[in-house]
Amino acid sequence: MKLNQHFLSHDIAGQTVIVPTAGADFHGLIQGNKTLSVIAECLKKGTTEKEIVDTLCDRFDGAREDIEADVREALRQLREIGAIDE
Repeated sequence: MKLNQHFLSHDIAGQTVIVPTAGADFHGLIQGNKTLSVIAECLKKGTTEKEIVDTLCDRFDGAREDIEADVREALRQLREIGAIDE
């Protein structure tokens, strides 16, 4: 999966922002923390859910099950707005 070409991510003052371009059907702003930053970074290159979880587990402390649940929810929300190409 990969971040849809009509969405851009930016890190601003410790926060990650995902914004749609004119070609996106979604018209809003997604704002998140360092976790979203890592997810967006992985999606820019193309990745799998497992690779995202592995990357987060390498960078942050936390139970793998909790990280998996957080990633699953973030990806669900990004899919809902059309920000992910499968």
